[in-house]
Amino acid sequence: MYCRLCGSARLHGIVDLGATPPCERFLSAEMLEEPEPSYPLRLRLCADCLLAQIPALITPEETFTEYAYFSSYSDSWVAHAKLLVEEGLARSGAGFVVEVASNDGYLLRHVAERGVRCLGIEPSVNVGKAARDRGIPTLTAFLGPETARAVRREHGPAALVIANNVYAHVPDLLGFTAGLRELLAADGWLCLEVAYLARLIEGNQFDTIYHEHFQYYTLASAIAALRTGGLDVVDVETLDTHGGSLRIWARPAELQAPRAHAVGALLAAERAAGLHSPHGYRSFAEQVTRTRAEILRFLLDARAADRLVVGYGAPGKGNTLLNYCGVRPDLLPYTVDRNPYKHGRFTPGTRIPIHPPERIAEDRPDYVFVLPWNLRAELTEQLAYIGEWGGKLIFPIPELQEVRP
Repeated sequence: MYCRLCGSARLHGIVDLGATPPCERFLSAEMLEEPEPSYPLRLRLCADCLLAQIPALITPEETFTEYAYFSSYSDSWVAHAKLLVEEGLARSGAGFVVEVASNDGYLLRHVAERGVRCLGIEPSVNVGKAARDRGIPTLTAFLGPETARAVRREHGPAALVIANNVYAHVPDLLGFTAGLRELLAADGWLCLEVAYLARLIEGNQFDTIYHEHFQYYTLASAIAALRTGGLDVVDVETLDTHGGSLRIWARPAELQAPRAHAVGALLAAERAAGLHSPHGYRSFAEQVTRTRAEILRFLLDARAADRLVVGYGAPGKGNTLLNYCGVRPDLLPYTVDRNPYKHGRFTPGTRIPIHPPERIAEDRPDYVFVLPWNLRAELTEQLAYIGEWGGKLIFPIPELQEVRP
C-alpha cells in the first residue's frame, strides 16, 4: 500500500477494526438471504505527509449512486449550514456559489433564499432529485477536473465553493482537489469542512472510521493535500460538528493571500500533541478496545436484568460501532431513524431492524442507545419524553455514559 497523497510506502498502523460491510449499504428484507461482502477496516498514517488513510476497497460509485443519507433530517445541521452561508457570502460577496456533495439542498436553499445564483454537484441520483424537487439547481456527477471544466464553461467561475464533509470521501484525492481549483474564480474562496483527526483521537471516535471515509485530516495534512491543486489555506476554524471538525478557508495560490494567525497556532498545537509523528497515535488502539468491552458489558448486563435497550439513529458511524463490537438483535432488537428511506431495512452486517421513531413511545424501553452521539444536544431534547416512564439515554462515545433526560 502506498500513500494516495504523496506516494510514500512509510505507512504506520493506527487501529484495526476488523472487517465490516460498507456502512451505508442498508439491507432490504430480501437481501437478508444473500451473501454480504465485508472489507478490512485498518487505519494507517503516512509518516511523510501525515495523511491518515484506509485502502480504497470500495468505489464512490458503489456508495453514492443511491445514498441513504439526507442532510435535511438533522435540524441542527440545517441551522449550521445557514450560518456557514452567511459567513461565506460575507467573505466572497454575492457571486456564483457552487456546493460539492450538495446532498438534498440543505445548504444551498439558504443561498437561493438570498437571491444568489448557485449550483449543487451531487453524485447520488436519489438525493440530487430531492434537491431539484426543492428548486435547487443540481448536477448529478462526481467532481473531477473534467466535471469542473464543464461547470465553469456553462456557468462561469465560482466566487465561493463549499465542500462540506466530502474531502474524506474521495479516493482520487489529487483529481478532486484539482477539480475544486478549476471551479474557483481567480480571487475566489473555498470553504472545506472535514472531521478533525485530532478530535477523533482525543475523543475516541473510532466509529467515524469507515470505508466511505478514505482519509482523515489534521490541518497539516489538509494543507499538503490542497497545495497539490494550487490552493493555499488562509484561515481555519475549529467546530463542534461531527464530534469535532475543521472549517478550512483556502484561496488560489497565485493570489498569495495572507494567512491568518489561527493557522499557525493550530499547526503548533497539533505538533505539541504529537500528531505530526506516528508516536502521537500509539495509545488509540488500546482506548478503542476498552470502549468495546464497556459497550458489550452494558448490553449483556441489561439483557441479564431483563431491561429493554433499543437504538436511536442508523448513521454510517453507528454501523462501524455495531460491527466492531459484535452487537446483534439479541442485544439491540431494533433502532429507529427519522429518515423514511431506512424504514423497513436492516443495518449492514449486524442486520438490526430499523423502524420509525414512534416505535420508542410504543415500547417504552428502559434505555435508548444513541448511535449519532455527535447530535447529543439535539437528541437529548428530542428524546426528553422517555423520562416520563423512567427511560434513560446511553451515549457510547467517548466513553459509555448514562443520562436521565
